[in-house]
Amino acid sequence: MLPIGSRQHDQEFQLQHSKTMRDTAKDLNFGPFSVLLGIVLGTLFAIAFGLAIVCFVFWILQDEEPRLVAEVGPLLTSTGIFIALSAVAGISFFGSLHQAVWRHLPVASLLLGLLLAGRYYWP
Repeated sequence: MLPIGSRQHDQEFQLQHSKTMRDTAKDLNFGPFSVLLGIVLGTLFAIAFGLAIVCFVFWILQDEEPRLVAEVGPLLTSTGIFIALSAVAGISFFGSLHQAVWRHLPVASLLLGLLLAGRYYWP
């Protein structure tokens, strides 16, 4: 056994872990569709996170500004919609990266969810 911190130990450690990382990267599908799903996931998560922060601020300020109380209901609805869409996009992204057999169902659910969200917000 090599002493920890020795040059030879460090080289063996890097060799073992770099092989593992290379093998893992080969298993993932970084095709254009996966990249697109990643962009959609990032966008939905950013919107959900921003809405959650606004909910938190409204919750803190509700005693000082009573008119904010009327906005909390629709704000919570919008936050819930985007959290749910983010979760479905995350599952779709994971399935696409790993080329899972079931990957088409979450993608179809994501497309349906985006259409329903668009219909909800369209005047």
